[in-house]
Parts: sequence; C-alpha cells; structure tokens
Amino acid sequence: MISEKMQKLVAGSSVTRAMFEEGNRLAKIYGRENVYDFSLGNPNVPAPEAIKKAVIDIVTNEDPVKLHGYMNNSGYEEVREAVANSINERFGMNYGANNIVMTVGAAGGLNVIMKVLLNPGDEVITFAPFFGEYRNYVSNYDGELVVVSPNTKDFQPKLDEFETKITAKTKAVIVNSPNNPTGVIYSEETFKKLAEILVKKEKEFGTSIYLVTDEPYRELAYGGLSVPYVPKYYHNTIVGYSYSKSLSLPGERIGYLVIPSDIDDYDLVFQAAGVATRVMGFVNAPSLQQMFVARCLNESTDLSYYERNRNTLYEGLLEIGYEAQKPEGAFYLFLKTPVEDDVKFSEMAKKYNILVVPGTAFGCKGYVRIAYCVAYETIVNSLPKFKELMEEIKKG
Repeated sequence: MISEKMQKLVAGSSVTRAMFEEGNRLAKIYGRENVYDFSLGNPNVPAPEAIKKAVIDIVTNEDPVKLHGYMNNSGYEEVREAVANSINERFGMNYGANNIVMTVGAAGGLNVIMKVLLNPGDEVITFAPFFGEYRNYVSNYDGELVVVSPNTKDFQPKLDEFETKITAKTKAVIVNSPNNPTGVIYSEETFKKLAEILVKKEKEFGTSIYLVTDEPYRELAYGGLSVPYVPKYYHNTIVGYSYSKSLSLPGERIGYLVIPSDIDDYDLVFQAAGVATRVMGFVNAPSLQQMFVARCLNESTDLSYYERNRNTLYEGLLEIGYEAQKPEGAFYLFLKTPVEDDVKFSEMAKKYNILVVPGTAFGCKGYVRIAYCVAYETIVNSLPKFKELMEEIKKG
C-alpha cells in the first residue's frame, strides 16, 4: 500500500492535468481542431532558433566526458557566472557564481529552497489566487501553507490581511508575478509595502522571514510594462526562475535560484541548497540544458504571438458579456464565471468542448483560468462556443 500522504495526493491529483487529459480524450472523438483546450500553460510558440544551434554545437564540439558528467551540485561554475552576469546587466545587481544554484525548473528550485528552510510546522504565506502546487511544495517538508484571501478588485495582494497572518512561525512568503492564474503584475508599490511589513515583523518576532519570488513569467510582460526585481526592495529575497516560458522549454526542466549574499545566514542557505539538490535526488540540473541556456541568455520568445492571443480573447469575451481582468503578463486570463459555481461552469463548458480550469484550484472561487498559449485559430474558433455557453446560462 502506498503512503497515506501519497494516497491523498493521488485522490486530489491536479485539476489542470486532469483537464489536459480530458482534452486528449475529446480530441480523439471530435478532432483536435474542434476542441478548445485552455487547460495547460504549455507554450505554443517554438523555442528560439538559437537554442537548436547551441544544442547542435555543444553536442558536436563539447568534450563528451564533461558534457554528460557530474559537476558541482549547484551547477557548472561558468554557467552560474554567466547567469549572474546577465542578471547584473539587466537589474544592476552584483551577483557572482556563488549566488546562483541551477535547478530542475522553477518547481525543482522551489522544492530545494523549501527543503532548506522549513522545519515541521513552519508556516509559508502566499496570496490567492496562487499556483496550486505551492500547497504540495510546502507540505512536502511538513510545513503549513497560509493563504491570504484574493483581492478580486485588481488582484494585487491584500497586504492588510497579510500583515495579520504573519506569526512567529512564518518562515517564508511565496509571491508569483506575473501571476498564474491572473496575469497581473504586482506593482513596485506593492513590493515596497510588503517589504516594510516583513522588516517590521522580523524585528517584532526576532526571526528571519524569506521572501521567495517565483518568476517563470518574468519575460512575458505586455505593453512595455516592467516587472519589479524584488531583491532591490527586501534583503531576505530568494528568486526562483525557469526558462520554461521565456524560452518555450517546459519539458527541459531548467532554471535557477538566486540566493543573494546579503540574506540572513547566506553561507548556510547557499551550501544547504546544493546539499538539498543532491539529497532530493536531482543531484544537479541537467548538464546539456545548463550549457545551452548559458549561450542563449539574451534570447526571447515571440511575445507578439501571445499578445495577439490575449487581445483577441479578452476583447471577444467582453463583447459576449463576460467579465475578466485584462492580463498584464504571463499567458493566462482569469475569467469571472457568470454562474457562482466555477466548477459547475467548467463542466458546462465541456459540452462545447471548451476546457478551462476552475479558480477553486487556485484558491479563488467564481473564476476560471484560460491559458491562451494556444494556436490563434483556437482562440478565434472558441469565441462562438463561449457565446453559445453564455446564451445557455442566460436562458437558465
């Protein structure tokens, strides 16, 4: 028999993944072109051509013993140095190789840092709506996830409620901007106020509270908007990053942690992150992926593709009569459901071969997430179906 903890996880398996599998089932029945699958944040834009060229060159010319061998658990030193230099140039920081840990995607990085920081019973705060796997990443190490309720006016964090939920047991706070599922970018004012609260609470409780910022969508910001670089505002910030979205490499599982030298207990935290990478079984981030991303740090995905999808979907849904927050980044639209029960709405949508993820999965009832990282034709062809769905709802 599997463990009790795993029994619960299997029983409550990801709603998003279940929708993805449902999409595959419906596609076999109705044809892929007649299924409007908005369930999974799987980029539809191909990786930059430079990625392919870098991979071919590395595999052809790199010493195969080095290419396929072990390295420091934190990653190749030259790769970490290249990543640090790139961050320094973009954000005016002063990082080196010993501030970077290469990770198996952002998810691997978040698990590494939770392993490093959490004792059983420690609390981690996050803001709804939030990526549902945070709950698992925290419970993996017997921590407790504390959720701040959603601000459905503009989806900036509720900082007044946040302040009341910080206790002596608070070890970390996870923020995600641009946000999954809303596409909202947390403002500079938000991060300044959040930092003030954390500094005050650290002094009140005599503890260190680490702000872990999850940034797989940093490069996906529209209309010239910039995403604040959080370590500039709060000393105990640790950054988790992934190339899954910025370079359309979700299956390659490559990212990094930034562990700044001025965080509390830096030496121990950085050393522990390397050890956690090893003892959790990752051992190190994949070697080939480390090498090719180091050569492609200035590459980017075609943001105009997602922006066109966003505009067509958002404007089309509003014209039909739906309500939604216009996304500022990422590739998700958070739609307010015309019926109170978002799960019921998702089930109704299936009748029209529309697959969306209930907001309940993200800690926010009454909404659904639409991942618009799909073919443009899927956006266009889905709108008449969304209209039929709305007409059914209005008829009661």
